[in-house]
Amino acid sequence: MALLHVLDHVQKAAERLQQEAVVAGARAGAGYPQLGAACGMTRQGARRRWPGLFDHSHDKPTEQPIMTTPARPFDVLLVEDDVADAMLIEEALSERGARNLVQVTDGVAALEHLRAPETARPDLIVLDLNMPRMNGRELLKVLKSDEDLQTIPVVVLTTSTAPDDVTGAYSSHANAYVTKPVNLEEFEQAVQSIDAFYLDTAARPRP
Repeated sequence: MALLHVLDHVQKAAERLQQEAVVAGARAGAGYPQLGAACGMTRQGARRRWPGLFDHSHDKPTEQPIMTTPARPFDVLLVEDDVADAMLIEEALSERGARNLVQVTDGVAALEHLRAPETARPDLIVLDLNMPRMNGRELLKVLKSDEDLQTIPVVVLTTSTAPDDVTGAYSSHANAYVTKPVNLEEFEQAVQSIDAFYLDTAARPRP
């Protein structure tokens, strides 16, 4: 029994030291990916182990600090047919606070959702370009010519770097055009930057 008691104290001391090291790492600029790797776990595992690590940090970690929860969750419509990208976008958005995310896989489904009487008006639309049925280029033109929908901020988030796509998006009055980074961390940071500007910084039109 005495040995078990000693082992329990050793384990608690080790956990306390690890916690202190993690906090120090976060203050030094490490994010959940780096902390997880250092502790032999995934980024998701680190986030579950030490939730809210960046809530009150006065330093600048590599991840964006979690924002104060708004009076209501922000509504985001994601028009994206790639399952893996959709999951990454959802995870990146959820890290920044309360978000009601609705994902549809093409422009037809997006319009059906937006025009349904019971649908909450989204605060932001994140739009891919290459999709079946109605692609992002076609949907963007419809959105920006519809008096009821044209003031919703639309950010194109796509793999395309083609100049014609960039010019076409802005000609159709996209609010921003962002190319999806290949690097996983850069992808997450790009999504969080979109979220930070359009949902935290920019003034949003009233319905």
